[in-house]
Amino acid sequence: MEALIPVINKLQDVFNTVGADIIQLPQIAVVGTQSSGKSSVLESLVGRDLLPRGTGVVTRRPLILQLVHVDPGDVRKSDENGTEGEEWGKFLHTKNKIYTDFDEIRQEIENETERISGNNKGISDEPIHLKIFSPHVVNLTLVDLPGITKVPVGDQPNDIELQIKDLIVKHISNPNSIILAVTAANTDMATSEALKVAREVDLDGRRTLAVVTKLDLMDAGTDAMDVLMGRVIPVKLGLIGVVNRSQLDINNKKTVADAIRDEHAFLQKKYPSLANRNGTKYLARTLNRLLMHHIRDCLPDLKTRINVLAAQYQSLLNSYGEPVEDQSATLLQLITKFAAEYCNTIEGTAKYIETAELCGGARICYIFHETFGRTLESVDPLGGLNTLDILTAIRNATGPRPSLFVPEVSFELLVKKQVKRLEEPSLRCVELVHEEMQRIIQHCSNYSTQELLRFPKLHDAIVEVVTSLLRKRLPITNEMVHNLVAIELAYINTKHPDFADACGVMNNNIEEARRNRMRELPTSVPRDKASSAAPPGEGEGTGNWRGMLKKGDEAPSSGPGSPLKGAVNLLDVPVPVARKLSSREQRDCEVIERLIKSYFLIVRKNIQDSVPKAVMHFLVNHVKDSLQSELVGQLYKSGLLNDLLTESEDMAQRRKEAADMLQALQKASQVIAEIRETHLW
Repeated sequence: MEALIPVINKLQDVFNTVGADIIQLPQIAVVGTQSSGKSSVLESLVGRDLLPRGTGVVTRRPLILQLVHVDPGDVRKSDENGTEGEEWGKFLHTKNKIYTDFDEIRQEIENETERISGNNKGISDEPIHLKIFSPHVVNLTLVDLPGITKVPVGDQPNDIELQIKDLIVKHISNPNSIILAVTAANTDMATSEALKVAREVDLDGRRTLAVVTKLDLMDAGTDAMDVLMGRVIPVKLGLIGVVNRSQLDINNKKTVADAIRDEHAFLQKKYPSLANRNGTKYLARTLNRLLMHHIRDCLPDLKTRINVLAAQYQSLLNSYGEPVEDQSATLLQLITKFAAEYCNTIEGTAKYIETAELCGGARICYIFHETFGRTLESVDPLGGLNTLDILTAIRNATGPRPSLFVPEVSFELLVKKQVKRLEEPSLRCVELVHEEMQRIIQHCSNYSTQELLRFPKLHDAIVEVVTSLLRKRLPITNEMVHNLVAIELAYINTKHPDFADACGVMNNNIEEARRNRMRELPTSVPRDKASSAAPPGEGEGTGNWRGMLKKGDEAPSSGPGSPLKGAVNLLDVPVPVARKLSSREQRDCEVIERLIKSYFLIVRKNIQDSVPKAVMHFLVNHVKDSLQSELVGQLYKSGLLNDLLTESEDMAQRRKEAADMLQALQKASQVIAEIRETHLW
């Protein structure tokens, strides 16, 4: 069991080499208010003076302190003056430099703190890593955190209290950490800020151990018996009382060893029944025991986490690819892969299937059958036409002669106008498909061929080639769709099989109109002259020019010199006005409307079927079939290899970081495997 803590220290060293804290290792986080005695507790555990002291916030960066027990005969020489010592320290940021003078360690902590946090009492969450080797310590990993404060001092920001609390919570929220809550005995335990913040993240108290400092500074006539017995604030892992060195003791250079000896004498005198369960030495043993058991409980989850991260970083490293050796082969491979993924995205067989929205071929299908189909169905066959327009077209198609039947010219004129309205949504369909083909490029770049991210110039070149190919095919496809509508306009096929029923309706209506006129003729008019009879309602005089005169006007004299009285200007164009239609006009308009609607539906059906086919042939399939040859022809050139396969500036760095992290995770996995082999777990 004792060997578990060095194992965690070894894991910490492994991850320190890559500067990562992605693994939350078991450790002891020390929490307390300013001047609660945190620093004295830590120095008592180390047995040496090594922490900066002063007023206000002294600890302004987390200090990860690893205590490593070594054999008494093991000594090290300092790098500066060659002084040997059985106790020494090493900082992560100074690499392998060895410190045997603990005053130098204290000074280095202050210098490193000011380097990052400045000298204005500001704080930083970037930790300082310090490892202490000594035969007088037990194996522990401690994190000294800034003291909880309420009021900013000096140049501290107004939210210093919130900053410190967030920093503390960040470390003690680690489920693999033990919380060492430090509270002074001469304060009310019920108002302990350390216990309060610990309880926020450790609701059931299974990770919290309380330390009561300054037992010798309580008011005369009082003691901490109830507190140490857990009667005031119960703590599951227990409460341990310690006696700190006073500032006078520190000024007088009282050693930690002497302070521990005096502490033992004080406890024996003041709390004889609790002396063996309190004090610095008991605290060190308790922390060592708790940390070992905690490590044992955390190792299974830790092993799983390391294995998962190793797999993720292996995949990430694979995506970065190996350094390019054969440029020609690499370029051809990337081009081929992109072309294949592009086509697979259209066909729906891509490796990475989008789940948030339609993409590729699925969206093209949606455009054809939902967007385009519904748009065509929403086009009203008679939209933009009114009865007066139809009647005017009929009259214009008859010329100067009144017609007995509905002229076909008027039908063709009107139906072409309506069919022309199908061209705009058809061209919009081409545009939507073209836009989706453009989106597929980005989809392939983001999901399917991450290797392209290594070579930004190659990526840009591929995008340009595909975009150019799509741009080249767009006017060709638009022209074909335009021709599909023009073909329908070129010949109005009234013999179309589906149009036969509509023609039959029209013929029946015409025959019915003829019979009605025959029944309405006067009996004095012979039936064989019915075809030349005027329609009812046209009245007397409508067959000659006199009918054009206003009522009451006389016909002008044709004799020479006779003035023209009441003549009408024949150059005036009558303006159509709303009026009630005659029964014949109503029937003619209805016939035309039915014919237009019937023929329009036939054409719309043709367009709805032919436009998607044209788009697929001239745009989608053509791009699919020619994409790879286009890419190879444009990019696979010896003069472009070096430029296209130039990696991005940060790619080499990211590959190195991923490789280092993967190596660290593999080492960590080996360390945990060694634990199994030695039956420590």
